[in-house]
Amino acid sequence: MNGELKNIFVSHVHEDDALVQSLRDLLGNNGHQVRDSSIDSLNPNNAHSDDYIKSGILAPSIAWASTLVVLISPETHQSDWVNWEIEYAEKQGKRIVGVWVRGGQEADMPENLDLYADAVVGWQADRVMDAINGDISNWTRADGTLRAPREITRYSC
Repeated sequence: MNGELKNIFVSHVHEDDALVQSLRDLLGNNGHQVRDSSIDSLNPNNAHSDDYIKSGILAPSIAWASTLVVLISPETHQSDWVNWEIEYAEKQGKRIVGVWVRGGQEADMPENLDLYADAVVGWQADRVMDAINGDISNWTRADGTLRAPREITRYSC
């Protein structure tokens, strides 16, 4: 196994549920160790109250993780839940990493990911793990090219 065990939370839309396991497999099959507190079909959320889901399920799961990993797919930018998870992770001082899924496009970028991501990478195990570890902090566009760095002052509350 490569490196130390990392705790992550994978933010995604319901339609991409299978991709959460694919990401775990991608990382694990390439020797990377992660534990994931994501809410998906393996760890379902059966609550019905939005407030409880946020405070009782998502917030503790994100707080436990060192890094929030956001899957960027065609439906991601429309998800209020994904944007809430990103904003919550930012307020907690978590590292935030975007990962392009196959077929992802620039228009799929969630607003809060564009504001707060520490890195955005393609679907390659070593690049994803380097971004999680903080070894890289650059942005790769959906087509694989690097996005020019932006000067953004960040304030943690």
